[in-house]
This record gives sequence, structure tokens and C-alpha cells, in this order.
Amino acid sequence: MGPPQGGAQGGGGLGTLLPMLGMMALVFYFFMIRPQTKKAKEAKLFREGIKKGDKIVTIGGVHGKIAEISDATVIIETEGGGKLKIDKTAISQEASAALNKAS
Repeated sequence: MGPPQGGAQGGGGLGTLLPMLGMMALVFYFFMIRPQTKKAKEAKLFREGIKKGDKIVTIGGVHGKIAEISDATVIIETEGGGKLKIDKTAISQEASAALNKAS
């Protein structure tokens, strides 16, 4: 009788699958998670650095100038002279940045 044929080589599948999973995790991190956290950090720094008189654009597209600032909210003055109280997290970008993107 000779050696058994067939199922003697079963341990190789996990050894090749593990490095592939590691590579996929690294690619996922560098292309998905890291850019999102970097963008969120930049947005937080921008919101913390706004001051009275800055022209901003909200997430909804409302343009205005900051009239008052508190811890969590901002009162903006719109073009018609109206005032809106919004949450700081609703501020998307500085108005000059929005104009540069449109050009």
C-alpha cells in the first residue's frame, strides 16, 4: 500500500488567505477611513476658528456673514438683512472657498 492520495495537503489555504486579508485591510484603511478622519479633523478645526464677520456657506447652501457666536450655535446675517440661528456643525465652508470651487 502506498501513501494516501488526496487530502494530505489541507493546511495551505489559511496561510495564503491571511496575507490577502491583511492587504485588503490596509487598502481599505488608506483609501476609506484615513481620508474621512482627516477631512473631519479639518472641518472641526475650521469650525473652531470661525469668528464674527466671516462669510460662510451652510451645508444647505445658505450664504451669510457671522453676526454672533456661542459654544454650539452661530447667528448668521443673510443678504436680505435677516438673521438665522444655526448649529456650528451646519457650517460647510468659507464663502470665498465656495466661490473658488464654482469658478
